[in-house]
Amino acid sequence: MKEKIMRYSESFQRTVVSEYETGSSILGLQKKYGINGSETIRNWIKKYAKEGFRHEIIRIQTTEEASQLKALQKKVAFLEQALGKLAMEKIQLESTLEILEEIYGEDIKKNAARLSSEPCREPKKK
Repeated sequence: MKEKIMRYSESFQRTVVSEYETGSSILGLQKKYGINGSETIRNWIKKYAKEGFRHEIIRIQTTEEASQLKALQKKVAFLEQALGKLAMEKIQLESTLEILEEIYGEDIKKNAARLSSEPCREPKKK
């Protein structure tokens, strides 16, 4: 039987290398394109990539921008924590309301403000 020898075009090789440079793994690329050779993609990387390494992203910013970014990240973390706390309080209040309705057998929330999980309805006019 004759053995198949695969030949890949330069444009295909460069495409695979560019995918590697954007974060794909060599194993993932081998599976994606059906490339069997264990060193094939590594050789292409050595040949076509910048020194065989992935590109590194370098962020250039002023100290003011960096401090502003840190402040915004801190604010986002605080707001996410506050939102989580409010969600837990809402669940607790709704659970308490359901228990009270079971105990007293009445619709306690009939005249109360609507729950946030219910659709918005306009109040009835008298």
